[in-house]
Amino acid sequence: MITGIAARGVAGAVRGRARRLALASGLSLATLVVAACADEATARIVDHGDVANRDVAAASGRLIVTNEGGNSASDIDLATSTVTRTFPVGNRPRGMALSPDGRTVYVALGRDGMVAVIDLAHDSVVDRIPSNADPEQVAVSPDGKTIFVSNEDSAKATAIDVATKQQLWSVTVGREPEGILVTPDGSRVYVTAESDNNVSVLDAKTGKVRTVLPVGARPRFVAFDARGSRAYVTAESGGSITVVDAAVNSVLKTVAVGDSTKPTGVAVSPDGRTIYFANGRANRISVFSAAAMIVTDTIPVGTRPWGVSLSTDGAVLYSADGRSNQVSVVDVIHKKVVRTIAVGERPYGTLYVRAKSPAS
Repeated sequence: MITGIAARGVAGAVRGRARRLALASGLSLATLVVAACADEATARIVDHGDVANRDVAAASGRLIVTNEGGNSASDIDLATSTVTRTFPVGNRPRGMALSPDGRTVYVALGRDGMVAVIDLAHDSVVDRIPSNADPEQVAVSPDGKTIFVSNEDSAKATAIDVATKQQLWSVTVGREPEGILVTPDGSRVYVTAESDNNVSVLDAKTGKVRTVLPVGARPRFVAFDARGSRAYVTAESGGSITVVDAAVNSVLKTVAVGDSTKPTGVAVSPDGRTIYFANGRANRISVFSAAAMIVTDTIPVGTRPWGVSLSTDGAVLYSADGRSNQVSVVDVIHKKVVRTIAVGERPYGTLYVRAKSPAS
């Protein structure tokens, strides 16, 4: 078995030899496949671009990927695009959330009625927090003290104290809640309801429903811009994305993007100008202008993309390609996939974790 450090060394050596061969022959490096075994996890890396694009792909930090069919989470070292370990988190892992200090990942376990807790400093699953039935996604308060869970089977949203693992409140929302997210100021929680085609806006402290917003059919995910001024809700069956004025909890516009697209995971650029969302059945990522409220471009990825996330600087997007069992690494400037990384069975979500400085 190759250790994580050794795997990174092997991957680097292979890339180095390939690069030297390409330079010596005068040919461009078109495809690079690296197989490395690390802590019982295997990663396949396929390089799709030129040197500039490979530099984009080799970002620092980590990417955590939930594998819904494999009951695991893959941990990818983005500097080498290598799966360094696989966490046995539990049954049917789906949505994830990162603590504000970047040290803890929470994973919703749909079949276990639990939320797994991954300690990134020690690279291990250290706890499982009870939730209501069928947790789909999870969010964390800005102070890191509370997690919020959408419970599909019970049609509830639940707030849990991280320290005590006790429920603070559990309230009924729309049927089949899936997407859940806390506003950046920590005051409200948005919860999508697949069967009722709406979003419940809850008071984060009490769970009281402030309002209910109509959105497209079968809403899946929600994302806020950094200021919390706008929210974006994808609707899979409706083939639409709803733009919400989050300051006053009011729908600005629901934009049809095509019945065949099946929008799912969504991410907002750091400057709030661009929204990226996965189109599950169309096998591509859509690029949506916040100002014009239109799709400006699409980027082909693997089969059935679901969850997406962005690097801190917004230059790289990571797509969980559920039926390809891979992550697509997308250069959003050039709007192309520059690398694919094999992960576990039916990846659902991606979570970018920024690299820590040596002092931290």
